Amino acid sequence: MSTTLVFGGTGQLGQCLQHVARERNLTDIVFLPEEQADILDAGKLQAVFRQYQPAYCINCAAYTAVDKAEDEVDIARRVNRDGAENLARLCSEFNTTLIHISTDFVFAGTGNQPLVETDEAAPISVYGLTKLEGEQVIPTHTSQYFVLRTSWLYSEYANNFVKTMLRFGREREEMRVIWDQAGTPTYAIDLAGCILTIIESQSQAYGIYHYSNEGLTSWYDFAQAIFELSNTPVRTVPIRTAEYPTKATRPAYSVMDKTKVKTTFQVAIPHWRDSLKVCLSRLS
Repeated sequence: MSTTLVFGGTGQLGQCLQHVARERNLTDIVFLPEEQADILDAGKLQAVFRQYQPAYCINCAAYTAVDKAEDEVDIARRVNRDGAENLARLCSEFNTTLIHISTDFVFAGTGNQPLVETDEAAPISVYGLTKLEGEQVIPTHTSQYFVLRTSWLYSEYANNFVKTMLRFGREREEMRVIWDQAGTPTYAIDLAGCILTIIESQSQAYGIYHYSNEGLTSWYDFAQAIFELSNTPVRTVPIRTAEYPTKATRPAYSVMDKTKVKTTFQVAIPHWRDSLKVCLSRLS
């Protein structure tokens, strides 16, 4: 496999890519140190691409502070849109295939059917809007790209919902968790595996794809499963979104259809509960 560059390699998904790359004995993947990996620094990016002449570029770098983005619109847009544009320009110049990670937040979440890639994107938060702008700017510079939209990402790495629930479960007797938002948790190890499978396939079936684990749940039921499977004795109380106001509005329903990624790359996607068991066993 030719060289693959990973931007955002120290984040949750980047660490999961390192984990899966080790498992698959893939050695031609470069996880760039932070001083080289600033996707807003066009000069440094140019030097990195010139040095490595990558066949693939994976963009895991993003501004993901959903509520802060409502106040920090400019920096969210710079990272999520302008950073994606910088990479797309260089991918075109160096004949590199771009794999860009996006989000279910590009959807309004007002429906009740699993979302396919061609469904209308209508974000209801600054974070979702800037991630959509990143998706939209990529094809203006390169045709060799894969955009992977994902949702509710967690793993044994970095900060995420699963690790937060486990910590709170040890500290509290009762947890109040939202039950009227439906989606699908995604074990970032599984997503990393799909990304590397796409690279190994050398496929040219470019475009937008959805990837999460199978099934659907609410945040309340997800928390319940975390506590049940980890034997954490905490009482869980379901609450409505209106009882836990946040600066940014979240999609009420963001379950994504994965038919396209499964049929194109022949990937088997585990049910979210099965992957949660794996993650919890590794955390313990």
